[in-house]
Amino acid sequence: MHPTPSLGGGARLRNYFLTGLVVAGPVAITLWLTWSFVTWVDALVQPFIPMQYRPETYLPWRIPGTGLIIAFLALTMLGFFTANLVGRTLVEFGERLLDRMPLVRSLYKGLKQVFETLFSESGSSFRKVALIEFPSPGMWSLVFLSASPGQQVSDRLPAEEHVSCFMPCTPNPTTGFFFYVPKSRIIELDMTVEAAAKLVMSAGMIQPNGDGQKRIAALAAAAQTIQAAEAAGKAAAAEHAAEDREGGDREGGDREGGDRDSDTARKAAATAG
Repeated sequence: MHPTPSLGGGARLRNYFLTGLVVAGPVAITLWLTWSFVTWVDALVQPFIPMQYRPETYLPWRIPGTGLIIAFLALTMLGFFTANLVGRTLVEFGERLLDRMPLVRSLYKGLKQVFETLFSESGSSFRKVALIEFPSPGMWSLVFLSASPGQQVSDRLPAEEHVSCFMPCTPNPTTGFFFYVPKSRIIELDMTVEAAAKLVMSAGMIQPNGDGQKRIAALAAAAQTIQAAEAAGKAAAAEHAAEDREGGDREGGDREGGDRDSDTARKAAATAG
């Protein structure tokens, strides 16, 4: 048993500082982001509120978050009115009006599709995480799965089921690569999108669970085994097909030889007669 070396005053001070930074850093950043979002919404909404309805008109101090509450109530009421017949009629009229504007039409339709995909309960936002073999054989990357390709794209792809994949970049998951991958080349993971995003942003330092890396490695090894077995099966099938063709050629040659022998025998019999 070796005694634990005692830390000096400078090392202890550094450890205390790092411990405090680990505790206070996430809290401070969370509070700052929340406060920035609240103040941004307040500054965006308050110009539309008459002065007599603002709380700071009657109070000596400003109450943060009033604009956020008003925006939430306004959006909720807008959704309520849109759900009935009159609201839907007004929305359709507005969309037809925007559809006649050349530049605004494309912008509005694109933004509407994005918002429907992200916030609609029936939308096809990222809900699954998977592994694909990229950028080279033996190297695996995390991807987020979305909807299947549309009819116009699927008609141009090979005759196999494909899936839309988005591969985020580290440490900024908002950028990445989008491509279509055959479903047979995808390994779906039992991992949430939030856990996968943390894994990508931390460059692998934050694992979803203790044995996450081992599970990913095991899945990758299983996928390689399956691909090797499929390649071996295709090679064996090609070999059998080649043997069948060679056997058919030999049988055809034997039939042609037999036909020539029978023709020679008939000619000889006719000559003798």
